[in-house]
Amino acid sequence: MARWDIFCSVVDNYGDIGVTWRLARQLAAEQGHVVRLWIDELGAFVRLCPEASVDAECQRWSGVEVRQWREPFPAVEPAQVVIEAFACQLPSAYIEAMAASGTRRLWLNLEYLSAEDWVAGCHGLPSPQPSGLQKFFFFPGFVEGTGGLLREADLLARRRAFQADAQAQQAYLQSLGVIREAGARLISLFAYENAGLAGWLDALAADSQPTQLLVPQSKILADLQVWLGEAQLTPGDCCRRGNLLIHVLPFVAQDDYDRLLWCCDFNAVRGEDSFIRAQWAGRPLLWHIYPQDEGAHWDKLQAFLAIYNADLMPEAAAVQTEFWRAWNAGEGMEAAWPALREVLPVLQRHAEQWCEQQAARADLARTLEQFYLNWLSYAA
Repeated sequence: MARWDIFCSVVDNYGDIGVTWRLARQLAAEQGHVVRLWIDELGAFVRLCPEASVDAECQRWSGVEVRQWREPFPAVEPAQVVIEAFACQLPSAYIEAMAASGTRRLWLNLEYLSAEDWVAGCHGLPSPQPSGLQKFFFFPGFVEGTGGLLREADLLARRRAFQADAQAQQAYLQSLGVIREAGARLISLFAYENAGLAGWLDALAADSQPTQLLVPQSKILADLQVWLGEAQLTPGDCCRRGNLLIHVLPFVAQDDYDRLLWCCDFNAVRGEDSFIRAQWAGRPLLWHIYPQDEGAHWDKLQAFLAIYNADLMPEAAAVQTEFWRAWNAGEGMEAAWPALREVLPVLQRHAEQWCEQQAARADLARTLEQFYLNWLSYAA
């Protein structure tokens, strides 16, 4: 058992805090480590853990000590393992305390998830710091030689049990105000603003099969309001257009969001945290990647599609690629949806196979722990 400090700067929406909160809980619950999670925006944390306080300097949830990160930074003893999530800058006082302690501590920069080829070559590389300390790059990933993906030990067993229990699904959906209609396809939508939404909604409304679109509160609601001609949408609202019934849902805690993904036939997700959870749901998915300057996100999108589609028959792979590109380009969804709809049975089988393939590899928390143990052995 070791002491871990995880630092999270909430940069955009809930992806950063979503990943670090899951990781902190798993390190504490499954591996028995003592974990402090430092967060600079507790308001974002409270959305994921509604019982938490937005003002408390120190609070404890799910076996994790949650600390408010602000300046001046308090005088604390640095942990044995220090994680700066997504290249956030550690407090200078904390770095000085590490350097002055005389005790070696493992300092890791937990990077964003990417399927690009160069990731495996950079995973685990050291980076000497001006303070005299050494920091290591740690990359999550989909292939051997990377840090794997966040996955609790019992996640897939819980998911399969839930998906096999129609009554449990019905009860959960009803708790959100959703009654599944006979023959309807369920799609969840969690996305950034997207000009392509209108075309997709037009296609769903005109589809021969009914669709119920479940939309938790997110930035996409503004585009949804425009398409519906509604001034304001709030949780609990339902709107029908043609063969499309739209349900506006509240922002839900992480475990509830997992259940939402498990209930649906198709999941549109964004960023990193929901993207990973959708893969563990074993359902076809659509990823809205976070847009980057100079279009750097397109390389990341294509890199993932290259490995995700590798075992798909070429026709289905081409259709899926076009659908994802249309969504991220914000155009062409009205034509792309009918083509994708025809290959959904193939994509369903593939999604489950991909889930099994990734689950055969060590998860992120385990690879982090093993990296620490290897580092200790090397130091000895």
